[in-house]
Amino acid sequence: METGHVEAVLAALADPTRRQLLDVLATRGEATATLLATHIPVSRQAIVKHLTILSKAGLVSRGRTGREMRYSVYPEQLNGTARWMADLAAEWDKRLASIKRLAEMNDESVRPG
Repeated sequence: METGHVEAVLAALADPTRRQLLDVLATRGEATATLLATHIPVSRQAIVKHLTILSKAGLVSRGRTGREMRYSVYPEQLNGTARWMADLAAEWDKRLASIKRLAEMNDESVRPG
């Protein structure tokens, strides 16, 4: 996954309102900005701005049904970011295990025998 995509996803998820929007969309399947505004205590205009950021980050998709714009969760970017984070955590686990082994080897060589 490209660094720019990860940064966009993490920036989008940094806002609690956007996380709430994702939660509501994940539960409902899809919704309009008007409907989302009834679940989250911000204006419809603010909802649309948040949805635009989520859409640019690839976290929601939008499609027109008649005059309505409907939004739904698009999990692929989120899944990719989660994989990136898991890979990063695994790499740090390896590094910390190596440091621990070195420290234990050094500790054993210092002990009086």
